[in-house]
Amino acid sequence: MKLSARIKPWLLLTPALLFLLLPLYGLWSAFRLSVYPDGKLTGQVYVRLFSHSDFLLSFLYSLWIAAASTFLSLLIGWFFTRAFVPMLERTGGRLTVWLPMVFPHFVWAYLVLLLFQEGGLVSGLLPGNRAYANDPEGVGIILTYMGKEIPFVILMLLPVYLTRNRLYDDLTETLGGCWISKIRDAELPFVTPVLIETGIIIFAFTFSAYEVPALVGATFPEMLSILTFDWFYSGDWSERPLAFAAMVFLTTVIGLISLLLFHFINKMRRNITEGL
Repeated sequence: MKLSARIKPWLLLTPALLFLLLPLYGLWSAFRLSVYPDGKLTGQVYVRLFSHSDFLLSFLYSLWIAAASTFLSLLIGWFFTRAFVPMLERTGGRLTVWLPMVFPHFVWAYLVLLLFQEGGLVSGLLPGNRAYANDPEGVGIILTYMGKEIPFVILMLLPVYLTRNRLYDDLTETLGGCWISKIRDAELPFVTPVLIETGIIIFAFTFSAYEVPALVGATFPEMLSILTFDWFYSGDWSERPLAFAAMVFLTTVIGLISLLLFHFINKMRRNITEGL
């Protein structure tokens, strides 16, 4: 009986674990091919990668796009959740906010193209007919991700605000706290862990996604996913190990950032539980 009770959770997790084996195998294969490009162990591929000017530019550009998209989505999503909690408690309000999540990212990318490309509906109204699609600053990419991810942020934050104990707000007011103190002391300790978790998901996706930069991104500079795709499918086979090394590096960066932030989240939640 005890053995069965111990095995049962692992049996239930078996489908998920088997599914995770696929990306783990892909990551291992990419790492193996990056350090054994010619059948011999070498680190020259990574030396070439980190000295490649296109890679360094693409990495910084991707970091900027992912950070800006994540920050703006979290900020605006948090603002809307706080401001419209009474409306979002109703089914109609939730459906209105979450309807954009039904459409995939490439649909939002085409919408941005129609509105913000040169000669688009919105671009024609801007001074100088400024186009924000396929622009080197990445505004079109950021707008696309914001349109898709802001409803996701609301989806993640709404349960926190619906179940949050409002007595903390009253206590802050009783102690003479202003609205800033109310946000800092009564809201942020409960909202911040969810914001960080949601930010990790958005950052990891935007940092490595391909379809949106391919549709609304500029030809130069390129996001890292586009550069890696070009290296992998180019006719020059000497660039394929660079693609594998770039994928391994990208996954490592996302993994390390996620581990650090999850450690911070666990510490914050432990402090809340202990009443610190």
